[in-house]
Amino acid sequence: MRILVVDDQELNCTLLKFMLEQESHQVFCVSNGKQAVEQLITIDPDIVLLDVLMPIMDGFEAAPLIKKQVHDVYLPIIFITALDDKASLIRCLEVGGDDFISKPFDKIILSAKIKAHSRTRELSQNSFEQNKLLERYQNEVQREHEIVEHIFNNALVEHLNVPDIIDYHLSPASMFNGDIFLVSPSPIGGLYILLGDFTGHGLAAAIGALPVSKIFYSMAHKGLTVGEIASELNTMLADLLPGHMFCAASILELNKTGRSVSAWLGGLPDGYLLDMQGKVKKSLESQHMALGILETYEFEDTIVHFEVENTDRILVFTDGIIEASDINDNFFGEERVLELMSCPEKSKINDVVNAVKEFSGDIAQQDDLSLALINCKETALPDEEPRSFSQIPMSFTVKLNHKQLKHNDPIVQFVDIICSIEGASEHRSNLFLLLSEAYNNALDHGILKLDSSIKDTEEGFYEYYDNRAQALATLESGELHFEASYLPETQNVIFSIEDSGSGFCTAHNHHADNKGHSYGRGLGLMEEIASSITYNDIGNKINIYYCLNERATA
Repeated sequence: MRILVVDDQELNCTLLKFMLEQESHQVFCVSNGKQAVEQLITIDPDIVLLDVLMPIMDGFEAAPLIKKQVHDVYLPIIFITALDDKASLIRCLEVGGDDFISKPFDKIILSAKIKAHSRTRELSQNSFEQNKLLERYQNEVQREHEIVEHIFNNALVEHLNVPDIIDYHLSPASMFNGDIFLVSPSPIGGLYILLGDFTGHGLAAAIGALPVSKIFYSMAHKGLTVGEIASELNTMLADLLPGHMFCAASILELNKTGRSVSAWLGGLPDGYLLDMQGKVKKSLESQHMALGILETYEFEDTIVHFEVENTDRILVFTDGIIEASDINDNFFGEERVLELMSCPEKSKINDVVNAVKEFSGDIAQQDDLSLALINCKETALPDEEPRSFSQIPMSFTVKLNHKQLKHNDPIVQFVDIICSIEGASEHRSNLFLLLSEAYNNALDHGILKLDSSIKDTEEGFYEYYDNRAQALATLESGELHFEASYLPETQNVIFSIEDSGSGFCTAHNHHADNKGHSYGRGLGLMEEIASSITYNDIGNKINIYYCLNERATA
């Protein structure tokens, strides 16, 4: 240890130096407090033995000046004094002294005190060095985070051109946002919207944002269905993320007229379709597990379709909104969100966000807060450059027997074939909706004889699909004919589906009366999207006309 002895008595200095050097310490001596203060940085002692009474500057004056120069690391000051009154000893401690030893010196006591304060000094030095390393590491991490944040923001914001019909808010709990909000126009004038919530928050949660955005924008540009987008994202995230991480998401497609919506719903809290007064018309309940959990062969890409009015709004949000807590650990909850949305003067996204912050008070934000409100209006997106269409006619016919109907869903294959026509791929989502609705109606009502009216009960959907699975498993007869053709003269795709049963004209006839029910809406969506739809007299065949060059009906 480097020990500085400050004493105006040469005998004391000599004695202390002799005793300390026997303990292998390096000793430096000065004769007054002024010299000690001036030479402190040069000597850089580990311990100071400081006399009280000295000329020029005594120990009481020197102690606080010494402490002031070495505030980062503990430097013990041990007063050496012949004073024995309590007031003087107390003052030694008050001015910055850490201990004292009385004259004449006891070698054993002196050695013990030196060892004790040496340990404390060593701990202080270690702590100081660790703090410097931590501070340097923190600065490096902060700098790296700023760089990554800049890249993230530029990569995501570059594409996030949100139209006026969407109001949204993203508020991260830390520097990086574990929630993601993406919007992209479809090739035929509609809008794709994705709201996602990765496990946790911060950089670890945000790591999937870039690959998700890349795939989303690429597939949206191709006009793929929201189910296909979800499937591709799931495959990528299952490979990319560790086992404990996933991404809950809602992926929506609003058509150009703002009158129909397709949705893949996986893991987020229920979304809501609201009327112009903010009342709930439909709950958008999660239908699937979050992205990144299931293997490709386990993943379900089924989507829901529903009609909307141009005065309707769709509200989606992450769990950070409803799980925001107050000082009593009460959650904000869905009820408060819906109550705000039903108040015309408080139905803006910022009103909800402000209400959440007011509810939480001084409680630190624990999770990312994200929500979006989509007005179901015409998208008013600018038309793209005119596209070229195939000049070669095409047609194909497929006949499926009852065994093939049991074990196959041919819609994706049919859509793939049709989309191979030049100019058709951008219409993939609309073609998929039309074909899947027509095929399922023919199969469910024409061949399986299912009754859609049971969907209107509380458990109706589950009962309906249980009945469907049982009917398919026991199916012993029935055929379905599918025919598609493309006319280059008019850029029309015409396809028909005919079943061997009584058809689904009954559902068609009832469509006008089904606006208040949970069934029969698919035919309305088809009529909204297709150029025209006709049925044969028997009612077991539907003909659908779709113009690839008629963007206004997209």
